[in-house]
This record gives sequence, C-alpha cells and structure tokens, in this order.
Amino acid sequence: MRKIGMLTGGGDCPGLNAVIRAAYKTLKDSCDCKIIGIRDGYDGLIYNNFEEITPEMTRGILAKGGTILGTSNKGNPLQYPVERADGSIEFVDYSDRIMETYNSLGLEGIIAIGGEGSMFIADKLSQKGIRYVGVPKTIDNDLYGTDMTFGFNTAVQLATDAIDRIHSTAESHHRVMIVETMGRDAGWIALHSGIAGGGDIILLPEIPYSMEAIVKKLKERYDSGKKFSIMVVSEGAKPIGGEVFGKENKKNIYDRIKLGGIGMKLADEIERLTGFETRATVLGYLQRGGTPTCYDRILATRYGCEAARAFLDGKFGNMVALDGNSIVLRNVSETAGRKRLIELDNPLLKDAISIGICLGI
Repeated sequence: MRKIGMLTGGGDCPGLNAVIRAAYKTLKDSCDCKIIGIRDGYDGLIYNNFEEITPEMTRGILAKGGTILGTSNKGNPLQYPVERADGSIEFVDYSDRIMETYNSLGLEGIIAIGGEGSMFIADKLSQKGIRYVGVPKTIDNDLYGTDMTFGFNTAVQLATDAIDRIHSTAESHHRVMIVETMGRDAGWIALHSGIAGGGDIILLPEIPYSMEAIVKKLKERYDSGKKFSIMVVSEGAKPIGGEVFGKENKKNIYDRIKLGGIGMKLADEIERLTGFETRATVLGYLQRGGTPTCYDRILATRYGCEAARAFLDGKFGNMVALDGNSIVLRNVSETAGRKRLIELDNPLLKDAISIGICLGI
C-alpha cells in the first residue's frame, strides 16, 4: 500500500483544512493508499509525531479554521532553535533526523502546505531525498509564483469589516482611527481592505512613509470639514530612512523582529504633531482565525485536488499555483525565497491615489 505524508507548516490561516480534505479525498479515490498526517509541520518529522488520516478526521472540516494537523512557524529542520542550559539559543541541523523518520515511515513523498518558509524547507529537504508537492498558503498573499494564496480573501474580509465598524466611532468622536493589519514585507491586506473600507490613508511596507505627508492629509481633511480620518497601516510599514517597529525574537530565524505596534506608535506621533485625538486598533491574529470565506474554501479545494493529482503523476518539486483562473504547477526551486510584493506600477495604487487616498508620500 502506498504511503503519502501531508503536513501544514508556518502560521495557520483559513482554508488549510479545506486543502487537507480535498487532497485526502482525491488521493483515496484514486489509489489504495494511507495518508499520514504529520503533526505540527516539520516538527512532526523531527519528533516522530504523526497519525494516519481517517475519513472521520476530514468530516465537517471544510468550514473550520486552523488546521487539524497542527502547525509551527519555528520548525526549520535545517536551523532548529534549541535552548541551552544558559538560556542561549543554538541552531541545529535536524535534516538527518527528518530523513530517518521519513524513511522509517516508508513515505513515497509529502504534500507540504505552507508559505514561503515551508516551500524553502521542502525544496532544501528534497536535496536529501524527500519528494514533495507544495501548496501555497499565507494570508499576506506574498508568495511568489501564484496570483493568490488561500486565506488572503478571508483576512481582507475581516479587516474590511473591522474598518467598517470603526468608521462610526471615528465619526462620532471626531477622531483619527488607525487599523493595523498584518503584512511584514507585503501590504496586500492593508491595500485591499483600506480601499474596500474607505480608508483615507494607507501605509504599506513597500512605500516608506513621511510623517509630513500624513499630517498634511489629516489637516486638509479637518480644514475641509471632515473631522475624522481612517488610517489602515500594515505592520511592516516604516518611515523614510527608518526601520520597522517591533521587538527582537531570538528563537525564530524567519521572524527575528516580532512586528506589531506601529499603529500605537503612529497614534502618539499624530496626536503630538496635530493635536487630533487618535486611537489605534491592532487586528493581529483575528485575521488568521475563523471560518474561511467561500472564495478561500473553493481555492483551497482546487489546490488540494490538483496537488494530489500532481503527486500521483510524480510531478515532485512543484507547487500548485493560481494563474488567472487556472491551477498550474510552478517549480519550487525557482520560486522559493522570493516575495510577491506590491510593485509601484500596480494599478490598485494608481486607483487609490485617484480616489484621494494618501499613501504616506
């Protein structure tokens, strides 16, 4: 009987269970096989934590957020953080241990569901002998090689709903209201939700901002009789010539600076420079959780089905991707380690400016 592994790595997001469900159903319908669920991402291969996925496990999970397999965004087996007795962190290469588990299970390969980091790890492990097919996942929509990642649509919808609700408070109290979204290197969530939610200022990681431009926009609105303003800020936004706002995270090589708090920082600066009462709301992990939208359920299902087919056809080393309305295969070695950022000629930026949105410049 064929044995096929499946894991979810990196941060959780809506739609992961839909991928697991679709891939499982497609594989079981096509061949006599066991699908081995690897627990907590690549950690499961390090610590021998796995179990066979059963039909009961996949029932009722289409609309469920998170992942039934668990996940981890710290489990890079090539540089795994191990805390020493003195409290310092040592990074250990556990790839040989990974291979021992992989071979002892008799796996034909794995379906790796994850973001940029997970695809990079899968590609590096393939050099040791692991065969894989990748499925792109991230709410940030910043994975190079695909037009869309599942989870993004749900995150944007939640952020838009939050902006809609904050509007009434901003207008009632004549305040500047800041909504901080996720987005370390790419501002797709802030841009889409900011436009959809009627934001007046949108700050993105790709476009360093000027406080002078922000203050000018806020004062122009106030002088024209608009006594409130809505700002949508990506957590990775930074001032011209400055750095991102966060704190050091020693245990995660992918997330050395733990972002969060730029909204609060901007609120203090705006009050100091304008005198306008300003409040900030950090959406944080709300964007990752909960029920996936219809769009994300369908996209995740399509990805899961196509990943299973690619696996059965032996098309290893590839990642399923959305190209227009078609699901295609991309060679992971050509996409791993690359980010899909908002280019300055993106039509959405032009449209945002056309309707009066300030981008901080």
